[in-house]
Amino acid sequence: MRILFMGTPTFSVPILKALHEDYTVCAVVTQPDKPVGRKQILTPSPVKEAALALNLPVLQPRRIKDELETITALKPDVIITAAYGQILPKALLDYPKKGAINVHASLLPELRGGAPIQRAIERRYKTTGVTIMKMSQKMDAGAIYAQKAMTIDEDETSDTLFEKLSFIGKDLLLKVLPDILSNKLHAVPQNEELVTYAYNIKPEEELLDFNMPGEMLEAKIRAFYPTPNTYTYLESDKLKVIKADFHQTTTKSTIENGTVVDITNQGIVVKTPTGYLTLKHVQLAGKKAMPVNDFMNGIGKTRVKVGIIFKKTA
Repeated sequence: MRILFMGTPTFSVPILKALHEDYTVCAVVTQPDKPVGRKQILTPSPVKEAALALNLPVLQPRRIKDELETITALKPDVIITAAYGQILPKALLDYPKKGAINVHASLLPELRGGAPIQRAIERRYKTTGVTIMKMSQKMDAGAIYAQKAMTIDEDETSDTLFEKLSFIGKDLLLKVLPDILSNKLHAVPQNEELVTYAYNIKPEEELLDFNMPGEMLEAKIRAFYPTPNTYTYLESDKLKVIKADFHQTTTKSTIENGTVVDITNQGIVVKTPTGYLTLKHVQLAGKKAMPVNDFMNGIGKTRVKVGIIFKKTA
């Protein structure tokens, strides 16, 4: 059984490694190397690094349809994808005799799209999970083979949830794949009335709006960690907010949202419509990320005072 594996981020790596142990992976398709960091160093995807370590052939098409013949020439019996990052053309989906299978990090039909893990945290879901599905041309709309749910912890961040769901996805795929390949397990269509979407994060979403409820801000900070992170403006400089706590209050106040109301050993306390958001770990533009105590003992001591307002623009 020849498997063509397609994936890109860290989420995909345990799945690739598990397939390589139990099956023949004829090749790996992943996204092209991308410039990373301030120095824009060209960096391979986690899947590419894992595939090369396993001595597997790697393809990195910028557009999958441009290398369709190269891919089909590998003669895969089945295609398995996990967070690959491109829509597959119908000609490729129809090629393998055993079809194309996707490992998706949500309980479909909820959270179709490229950012289901971040959106689950941002929207304060209590549970999420993994779906093994038959691929279709429409994004994440294929029929479902199997699902497994898990509880989202109150302090969950996207990196911890990525890791948990990756291993759940790996175990679930290995469990059901033999029955899928032998046609013993049949996929069930999704209920279109229950569809929700988890679109990719846009750069403008990273900016914190302190007019939002504080509990939503705290969830967004966790959802966007460790990347792309959220930020506010300290005068004209970006101040990334790495970690924060929220304390709800019903006490009414005329203080403007975004105002620093206190600076304690716990952090910088900021007014929101529903309570107080305590910034606990921050990073000023051009500086290292650090706990607020360290920040306030350094450059923050002269720049952050009770009464200043974190605004939405520089």
